[in-house]
Amino acid sequence: MIEVSTSILSMKKGEESKTFFGLEKAKTDYFHIDVMDGKFVEKNTYKKMLENSAYIKRISNLPLDVHLMVENIEEAINDFTSVEPNIITFHYEACKNNEEVMKYIKKIKENNCKVGLSIKPETPVEEIYEFLPYTHMCLIMTVEPGKGGQTFLTDMVEKIKELKKYIDEKNIEIDIEVDGGINLTTMESVKNAGANILVAGTAILLAKDYKIIIDEFKK
Repeated sequence: MIEVSTSILSMKKGEESKTFFGLEKAKTDYFHIDVMDGKFVEKNTYKKMLENSAYIKRISNLPLDVHLMVENIEEAINDFTSVEPNIITFHYEACKNNEEVMKYIKKIKENNCKVGLSIKPETPVEEIYEFLPYTHMCLIMTVEPGKGGQTFLTDMVEKIKELKKYIDEKNIEIDIEVDGGINLTTMESVKNAGANILVAGTAILLAKDYKIIIDEFKK
């Protein structure tokens, strides 16, 4: 089953409640929260995303899919567990060593939250194989993290296939999420490769009818 996690990164200022209610009505499966600190990536959305998450929590029962693109993972986990997300995903590249990766996996689980581990386009997928049995989701970035509206990197499809093959062979129960440049043109290749959660922002938010796009993604 394909699920859709709508990124609110490119949402228009002043249209928050209209957008959130519209997405809920259109049956997005998650609100995707892009948390950036201005260090791990150029953009800084930290405060804004914390405010948006708290607001969504007040008006909606839909789960929050929090994607941390930050250097200080521990601090971000502490801040964002307050909004009771369904899942918190952090970047493998932001960790100094394997012990640190396991430390954050444990910390997120201790906060009654699912764990996602993300990798940038240049990181080989086999580098995170050892952590997959301890996580609920692997997020493959199909663009460089940090900006919305980027062009999908087609060579990431092979990475998704490689990951899917590995988790099937090892019988690991884990979701594969893809994020970056996902639209009606690129969705088929990632779905066929094995991704089952699609993150899309501009492709949904720029549409006149969110539901038409979300339904297409889920087909």
